[in-house]
Amino acid sequence: MCGITGIFAFNEIGRFNLPNLSLATEELAHRGPDHQNIYVDDYVGLGHRRLSILDLSSAGNQPMSSHEGRYQIVFNGEIFNFQQLRKELVSNGISFKTECDTEVLLQMLILYGEKALDKLNGFFAFAFYDVQKQEMLLARDRYGIKPLYYFEDEDRFIFGSELKAILKFGLEKKVDSNALYTYLQLNYLPAPLSMVQGVKKLMPGNFAIVKKKSVVTKTWYKLADTFDQRFEGAYDEAKEKLSFLLNQSIERRLVSDVPLGTFLSGGVDSSVISALVAEKTDHLHTFSIGYKGHSYFDETEYANAVAKHIGSEHHVFQLSLDDLYAYLPKMLGHFSEPFADSSALPVYALSQLTKEKVTVALSGDGADELFGGYNKHAALHRLWNAGMKEKAVASLGSLWSSLPKSRNNPFANTIRQLNKFSAAYKLDYKEQVWLLASLQSARATTDLLSNEMLGIIDFEAFDVWKDEALSHIKGPSLSQALQLDQQLVLQGDMLHKVDSMSMAHALEVRVPFLDHELVAFANSLPEHYKVNGKMKKRILQDAFRDKLPEKIYNRPKHGFEVPLLNWLQNQLKSEINNKWLNPDFIESQGCFDNEGIAALKKKLFSSNPGDSHAHVWALICFQEWWQRFMK
Repeated sequence: MCGITGIFAFNEIGRFNLPNLSLATEELAHRGPDHQNIYVDDYVGLGHRRLSILDLSSAGNQPMSSHEGRYQIVFNGEIFNFQQLRKELVSNGISFKTECDTEVLLQMLILYGEKALDKLNGFFAFAFYDVQKQEMLLARDRYGIKPLYYFEDEDRFIFGSELKAILKFGLEKKVDSNALYTYLQLNYLPAPLSMVQGVKKLMPGNFAIVKKKSVVTKTWYKLADTFDQRFEGAYDEAKEKLSFLLNQSIERRLVSDVPLGTFLSGGVDSSVISALVAEKTDHLHTFSIGYKGHSYFDETEYANAVAKHIGSEHHVFQLSLDDLYAYLPKMLGHFSEPFADSSALPVYALSQLTKEKVTVALSGDGADELFGGYNKHAALHRLWNAGMKEKAVASLGSLWSSLPKSRNNPFANTIRQLNKFSAAYKLDYKEQVWLLASLQSARATTDLLSNEMLGIIDFEAFDVWKDEALSHIKGPSLSQALQLDQQLVLQGDMLHKVDSMSMAHALEVRVPFLDHELVAFANSLPEHYKVNGKMKKRILQDAFRDKLPEKIYNRPKHGFEVPLLNWLQNQLKSEINNKWLNPDFIESQGCFDNEGIAALKKKLFSSNPGDSHAHVWALICFQEWWQRFMK
């Protein structure tokens, strides 16, 4: 787990950027505190920051060169089947000088080229350079677990693990208007979008070939293909196979030369992972976050019950709103583009505190998108199997819209959900899925943007992108909705959050649910194995029911949320009014409309805030980013 960056100069003008490589590499110091080095030739530079996980000796440092120096690689991630691949390479007469997976990846690419990608089980972003051919291969893992940004113009190709590294090469910094329009609707930016004009994210499952006069991107893994297979076995057979595949995935992810633990929130996903890891290790450390004085958001009761059940040494970090406030400036500084999932804040805190004990943590991320764990999945099931109760709820839309709504207490949150369900009931299948996947409508978004910004947004291009993202949704299909979540929410929100916040503290987080063999199996399962009228993530809960205490089952879904509304209405009220959303600042910035911002602030501080706190938080995250990187 590391940070990578580099440049491929196409001409003499591009070569002037090579001295910036050291600055760009240093910008990634938090991702790899153990070693820094660069490789430079006439037209290519590669930079690397190392977090040592396997083969802790200096032999594993990067950039890594082949024996004769023809090939160079910088690599971020882990190849979990590297020992098996190493044996294959040895049988082909290849010798090794290290015990790490980087050298295995290097030799695989030398032997097989881009075809090596299909053989890899792991998560990764890397750049592989053939000095003799003057050709570079860059690739990203199947699901976008590891990030890879890039920029190209007529003079140069630049890449990096984070946007802030690319900005060190002196790009002209302009806000991408379509990215801002998308961000305000989703609260995150899915690949290939970035907030800086001209910078893109390499799509998950894609690779790029860079030569002196061209950059060509291709797809090596198609997520859609995993939905074409159909599991034909019985439910009990599916449970057994799921258990086998998840146990196998965890065993692969326990290989480490440094201390290892698990995140344990008390939800089913992290509890299953922790229980299975506990069976395979002698002494497991588990870690969770709680909130002082905010029981509605606190899940430590369940995490403690699981830890006691599996016999782990459990560490609970109880945070107050003041504690969260103290973490805020540094947390926002680690996002080199705006990101408004507020659960990033506790993940940041949890990662910092976890790193005091271990260097690698396993998490339960990915299970919701594979097995249908979100409340919206239950809502879609009800929409598409509506009975008298659902029709009655939908018919009371005017009532729900008139009642107070917020995420801050159970009653107001229920009203919020019923209001959204009623709105979705009137739409077609695609728009139902989109409504439940987004946090703000297109109309509400345009109300927040300035006339100047609205004038440069390419709305037609956005509609084309949205239509393409929803193109596979042909009818009332949960599998098709899950495919959208895996394409957008998983890579753009959940994985980006965990990577950014954990790597802020040089903590490696591994995600067993996203082993590609397990993903293919999960996506082949019948929908009713996942969600029915009574249960979400049905097969996951049933397959491991005997591993966990009964109290964690069949309780309300609770995301890794923070008491954001209370926080914004109190501790941050002054900064909202006088700093982030100050009318003079808004006017001088030119991105937002003061009338729209004023209306949003009024709603936030009212007795019926709805989702306004999420929209204000998105603006805060953007403003902090803009002042740090664009002003």
